[in-house]
Amino acid sequence: MSTTDVVAQQAHATQAEIGLPKDNRILGLWIFLAGECAFFASLIGTYLGLHGSTLHGPTSQSIFDLPLTTVATLILLTSSLTVVLGVQAMQRRDVRGMQIWLWVTALLGLFFLEFQGYEFFTFYNKGLTLHSSAFGSAFFTLTGFHGLHVLFGVFWILLLLFQSLKHGINEERTSKVFIASLYWHFVDVVWVVIFTLVYLGGKVG
Repeated sequence: MSTTDVVAQQAHATQAEIGLPKDNRILGLWIFLAGECAFFASLIGTYLGLHGSTLHGPTSQSIFDLPLTTVATLILLTSSLTVVLGVQAMQRRDVRGMQIWLWVTALLGLFFLEFQGYEFFTFYNKGLTLHSSAFGSAFFTLTGFHGLHVLFGVFWILLLLFQSLKHGINEERTSKVFIASLYWHFVDVVWVVIFTLVYLGGKVG
C-alpha cells in the first residue's frame, strides 16, 4: 500500500469520526449557495439602482436607524460564533454542549428577526411600504427575503436540535448539523453585505 493510500484512508477515517458530510454533500451545498449568491446579487443590484426613486416619500437618509440595525447586526454575527461553538462541541462528541450552543444560535436568530420586524413596523408607520415607491419595493423585497432565509435557518437548527434531544446524535445527524452551520454562515455573510451597501451606504449616500 502506498503512502498516498494510507493518507487517504486516514483522512476518510477522520472525516467519519467527527461526522463531517461526504464530498458530494458539500458540493451540493456549494452549488445551492452559488445560486443563492446570484439571487441576492440580483436583489442588491436592483436595490442600488432604485434606492433613489422615493417619489418624494421617505428616503434612506431620513428613515434608517443605524444604531438599531447595528445592534441587530452584532446579534446575527454573534450567532455565527455560537454555531461554530456548537459544531466544535459536536466534533468532541459533547452532545449537551452542542445542544446548548444550537439553542443559543436559534434564539439569536429569533432576536434578529424581532429587530427586523420592529424596523419594518416603524418604517410602515413613517410611510415606507412595499408599494409606496420603487425604493420601498426594492428595500422590503431584499431585506424581507433575507429575513425569510434567517427564519428558515432557525427552523432548520431547531429541527436538528429536537432530533438530537429525541434520538441522540449519530454520523447522519452530525453531517446535517455541519451543513446547517455552513448555511447559517452564508446567511450572516449576506447580511454583512446588505448592512454595508444598503444601510451604511444608504445613510451616507
